[in-house]
Amino acid sequence: MKMKVLSACCSILMLGGIVTSAYAADLTIGDEKSDLGALTLSGFVRAKYQDKSWTENDHKLTFDAARVNLDYKSPKLFGHVEYRCYQFDKLCDFSTLVDGYLGYNINDKHLIQAGIQAVPFGPGRYWESNYYGGVITQVGLEDVHNLGIKYQGKFDTGTKLELGYFPGDGGSYSGPYSEDASRYTTNFVKPENSAISHLDETDMFIARVQQDISGLPEGVSSSVGASYWSSDIDNKTFNTEGDRQAWALFGNLRYNNLGVTVTLGKNDVDNADPITPKASLMGSFDDNFMVANEGMFYTVDLAYSFKDVGKFSEIEPHFMYSQYDKSEDGFKDSTRHILGVTAYYKDLMFVADYIMGKNDFLIGGPADSYAIGSGDKTEHMLNLQVSYLF
Repeated sequence: MKMKVLSACCSILMLGGIVTSAYAADLTIGDEKSDLGALTLSGFVRAKYQDKSWTENDHKLTFDAARVNLDYKSPKLFGHVEYRCYQFDKLCDFSTLVDGYLGYNINDKHLIQAGIQAVPFGPGRYWESNYYGGVITQVGLEDVHNLGIKYQGKFDTGTKLELGYFPGDGGSYSGPYSEDASRYTTNFVKPENSAISHLDETDMFIARVQQDISGLPEGVSSSVGASYWSSDIDNKTFNTEGDRQAWALFGNLRYNNLGVTVTLGKNDVDNADPITPKASLMGSFDDNFMVANEGMFYTVDLAYSFKDVGKFSEIEPHFMYSQYDKSEDGFKDSTRHILGVTAYYKDLMFVADYIMGKNDFLIGGPADSYAIGSGDKTEHMLNLQVSYLF
């Protein structure tokens, strides 16, 4: 394994050296302070090398993903589109819309935006400093992008309030394997097995409040917050209706270049299903999986940023602990932990993550990982990436 990893690192560094010669130009047209506004194109192209404890098939440097962002900004109006494509078997065989929304600045502290956007649940879109995210991304509560409308307000007391209504999810797109799970966000999806009920989440009311803590020593900043999620779960197979009630508490602490984020909460789904009342079918990234309906979740993230280290503008070691603690007797918990580092050199971003997962379907776990969880073994993956940012 050491020789394989060394070879992969050399390949990634050589690729980085080749790409560095092509700097991204300023891809902005217009002036965001003018009435006409400005349009900006950005994104990345990413390659990866992975070494997995459960397979020998991925020991090669391959194209991983590409992202294109299109942003519009003016004094009153703004908009954002994010589209991504990934490679499973061939170039961009899975592609999906992540965001697509328009917004209006009521003033410099209050705005509304409508379209497919990140829902205001948890400490932010991402709860961690790493690329893969925590195991809660597979539960459908972290990094979720649904169709709806959101209000955001910032107040002089250091309070930030967000209120959202999302009538449905962001839809499915293009992938080689699944009919309905070709999507970025983990949502309830249409089953490919007729023995599993078809669930659809609708009428999502989501709120988040975050409060800055004042009076802290110099170099220290902190905030605490809470969010709540209430929605209907339409059981299309049995023509019944259940619901989801979820909450999260979170806190951020930063001391100079050290950042810590802690999140805890509970997921509680009533799928109104007589066949599988304890778990529900969800899906994302062109795959389907069952998820336990009820459980507590925990995420702890630590990161430290070293600025201007040699030729690197920033080097950031990071650590994450995440767990879905299922409430049902006999269901084994799902965990994902990550230890790694991210480094930035000009327009390149290098990532090296060592990932440990138990009953984590994405990290080599069995098909029932996020439900009853029959896995007894902790799987491991080394993930090396290089991205060209433009």
